[in-house]
Amino acid sequence: MAFGIKRGDVVAWKQKIDQGQIAFLTHYWLDDRFPGCKTVTKVGCKDLLRLSQWGKKYGLKKEWIHHRKDGYSHFDLLGDKQAEILRAEHIKERLLD
Repeated sequence: MAFGIKRGDVVAWKQKIDQGQIAFLTHYWLDDRFPGCKTVTKVGCKDLLRLSQWGKKYGLKKEWIHHRKDGYSHFDLLGDKQAEILRAEHIKERLLD
């Protein structure tokens, strides 16, 4: 279940994706399948080749891309991998504190 996310943040994320950028969106998220994880970061890009190449440098497999018909395909980052990638990308995420 997603919560604690603002409409403006989603709009900005989609705009970046539409422009072909690698876009990050972090929000609170609870799922019993992932105990201990309280947030998820969605990393999307309209250019799926670019997205898969971006993910590869962090050990993410292209098969892990959540393909969306609406054009907002993305990786879901959780836990330690989420924190590692956000640090490497120099993204300070207040939700992870």
